[in-house]
Amino acid sequence: MRSLRLGLAVVLGLATAFSGSSAIAASALLESVKQNPQVAKSLCAEFRKLNSQGVRSSSPQAIAMVARRQGISPSDAEIVITYVVGLHCPDVR
Repeated sequence: MRSLRLGLAVVLGLATAFSGSSAIAASALLESVKQNPQVAKSLCAEFRKLNSQGVRSSSPQAIAMVARRQGISPSDAEIVITYVVGLHCPDVR
């Protein structure tokens, strides 16, 4: 239940932070991850691996990895990371 509330707070926060076409782009980006739970599971596994090496999911290394693997900008990668960690792997740091 706690992770659901956290996820909702993250999504609402992101929706508030973006306006106009940015909001539409962010929404489409999040929807693509939502429709592919395997992507989220895979990212969670990668984040846990990074955590075991002392690297946080919000680190430049993690952001670059997500951007490269998903073919998105670093800014979009940060959004994806926040969404995935909040909803799928709140144990990740």
